[in-house]
Amino acid sequence: MVGQNVLASAALSLSTAFALAILAKLVAVAFGLGGTITVPELVVISVLAGVASSAVVLVLTVALAAWSVRAGWDSDNVLAPVITAAGDMVTLPALFLASLVIGLRPLTVPLAVLLAAASLAIPVVALRSSLTLLKRIVVESFPVVLAAGVLDLVAGLTIEKRLSSFTAFPALLVLIPPFLAASGALGGILSSRLSSALHLGVISPTAVPSRPARVNIALTFVLALPLFVLCSVVADAGSAVTGLASPGALRLLGVTMVGGTVATCFVVVVAYYGTIVAVRLGLDPDTYGIPVVTSSVDLVGAFALILGILALGLG
Repeated sequence: MVGQNVLASAALSLSTAFALAILAKLVAVAFGLGGTITVPELVVISVLAGVASSAVVLVLTVALAAWSVRAGWDSDNVLAPVITAAGDMVTLPALFLASLVIGLRPLTVPLAVLLAAASLAIPVVALRSSLTLLKRIVVESFPVVLAAGVLDLVAGLTIEKRLSSFTAFPALLVLIPPFLAASGALGGILSSRLSSALHLGVISPTAVPSRPARVNIALTFVLALPLFVLCSVVADAGSAVTGLASPGALRLLGVTMVGGTVATCFVVVVAYYGTIVAVRLGLDPDTYGIPVVTSSVDLVGAFALILGILALGLG
């Protein structure tokens, strides 16, 4: 079972990275973003970075799952936040390193063709295999992961359109990764806990959250407060160390708390009702919960952060 999950992860990483490269170019053209790189260059960067970051996160996931079982920890509380944060930390360096490859101009197009062929062929092989679980994961997960990627593209476009607000105070740019990671981690924890509770029959898929579900929701808000305060402190300290302009510790905290409150409210709604809808449709909430929550939170988190910037008069 673990082997089939690993194979499915590899197939999905390749196919979605290739699809997102194409979509990124289409979005850039559609919204008139000038100075974008070519499709082959996007394919090389996206696929190489996607494969590299996915490999690191995959190893971490398996190791962390095994460790949490041995330690007697609840994996719902451990895996989602750590993997979400690790994904953000690994992906950005992976994208930077992959961008160095396109400096080798003569190799860019042949490498893009090779990666595109692999990205299309490997998922097809997975779908034609006799491994039932592998096929099920690929079929169920690809539309969700692709939709999640599209939401992330829109989130990036949202920030790009308000880039002047961030460049005026680069500390706000430092805040983006931990803020989005914290929001996604909160959603991942809640979604995982609700999914497990539904599987165990502890809660029912009702329109109005039952008492056990409300307890989990309340804990999410309790956890959000110190988490977003820490994000603000880290961003302010990081900007001070690197000499980047900051609006000040208190105003940065205000931006974080306004945005964090909006993001947490959204997280709770999406995590609960997304999990409930998946169960009512006969789908596995573990397959749909976390990617839907984290990607939608990236989009809404970007809006929430901009809302906080405007509310504090920094826009």
